[in-house]
Amino acid sequence: MGCAVHARAPITLTGGGKAQRALAAVGEWLRTHARLIRALQWVVVLVYAVLLVVPAVLPLPDRTAHAWNNLTIAAEFAFWGIWWPFVLVSMVLFGRLWCGVLCPEGALTEWAAKHGRGHGVPRWMRWGGWPFVAFVCTTVYGQMVSVYQYPKAALVVLGGSTVAAMVIGYLYTRGKRAWCRFLCPVNGVFSLLSKLAPMHYRVDDAAWRLSLEDEAHASAQRTIPIHAAPAVDCGPMVALRHMEGNSGCHMCGRCSSHHDAIALQWRSPDDEVVRVAATEADHWQTWLIVFGLLGVAIGAFHWSASPWFVAAKQWIATWLIDHDVMWPLADNAPWWVLTHYPDQNDVFTWLDGGLLLGYVAATALVWGSVTLTLLALSVRLAGPWRTQRLHHLAQSLIPIAGIGVFLGLSAVTLTLLRGEGIVLSWIGPLRLALLAAASLWSLWLGWRILRSWGLAAPRTVLALVPMVAVLAWVCSAWGWLFWWW
Repeated sequence: MGCAVHARAPITLTGGGKAQRALAAVGEWLRTHARLIRALQWVVVLVYAVLLVVPAVLPLPDRTAHAWNNLTIAAEFAFWGIWWPFVLVSMVLFGRLWCGVLCPEGALTEWAAKHGRGHGVPRWMRWGGWPFVAFVCTTVYGQMVSVYQYPKAALVVLGGSTVAAMVIGYLYTRGKRAWCRFLCPVNGVFSLLSKLAPMHYRVDDAAWRLSLEDEAHASAQRTIPIHAAPAVDCGPMVALRHMEGNSGCHMCGRCSSHHDAIALQWRSPDDEVVRVAATEADHWQTWLIVFGLLGVAIGAFHWSASPWFVAAKQWIATWLIDHDVMWPLADNAPWWVLTHYPDQNDVFTWLDGGLLLGYVAATALVWGSVTLTLLALSVRLAGPWRTQRLHHLAQSLIPIAGIGVFLGLSAVTLTLLRGEGIVLSWIGPLRLALLAAASLWSLWLGWRILRSWGLAAPRTVLALVPMVAVLAWVCSAWGWLFWWW
């Protein structure tokens, strides 16, 4: 991805202070300690494999088992109580550092690519809708097999993703991360959340250009020896010179000081959403925010606690029995299609599976459609209709979308803690505070985006009114789950 360069020197970007220089030094440390990071990745791969595979071959724990004396419960708590909720938090704090430094799938797909066929990335893989489709399919399928509760289901969902990552790595590219770039089920979510991170690898185009001019001049004069350096081995195949944000960057540090023009730097957390996203036209990101994180994810967390789901199931089951249609009430689906654990008194019928799909789809349609309609109204109140503005304004909902998924996953954490006898009485107020903080953050981003369109303050306030309604609508979904049901 890069080109040969002369001997590296410490990068000197304009506007640097002590804080910027300290962060740039961290980026340099990541580059110079690449072997240590690779070793750490393989340690994570080993831990991941043990937590994923071993519980799947052990008997399910009984009611007396605890996290400290049963590997299955410990693995469940590690994956769904700690791992995934706080990986999401890390995206907002550090960008995609998890992807570049710790992710086992990233390490395995890159390793497979180094020993594989090396084919070019095919056209079908470059389709922009994969992040949305992969997220929806993985989320829904995980609910159908109860991925949070059973180790075999976790092995199929997470392990299946890992095997697919290795196969894609083996077939495509030479030592790159085609799986991570195009097909990873959480790639789209991570790309969105990392836009809020207060740090990024900044590219100084003037320094890059000057470096190339110096190389060309030295080569022409042949008076200064040029010490060629290897090209930057960018796993996610980012076009480094034109990189402006965190969405595609895995924060691995390999490009730090490349052409004396790239350094890890602090930035405003609203920069990428307000400035960079203004030139993007990725409608799939809007779909992922509005119908994915604010639709499918809400439905996935809702259905098991929803009295509406229970009422619908009872009504449909009664109708089926009255009309002597019994096959939907059968519970003969295999465990890898629908939850099937008779010994745990946890078995899904075909009706359960169909109703689950319908409930999640209906939730996504209702919550997403109302959200999209109100967003469109904000854009129209801001001035003449432009589709690009709709996609831009949708980015302001990233904080409220992200905190919703975090709260949903943390509900699994709290369930596991209750199983260990730990009850947190203050969790209700904390949830409310997090929702309020995320709503204010989204409202602030909406204000900054609208102002960046050149709107006067009164017009901006008017356009923000539907945005307030959007945030109230989204928060109501979590109100039903946590307080009103």
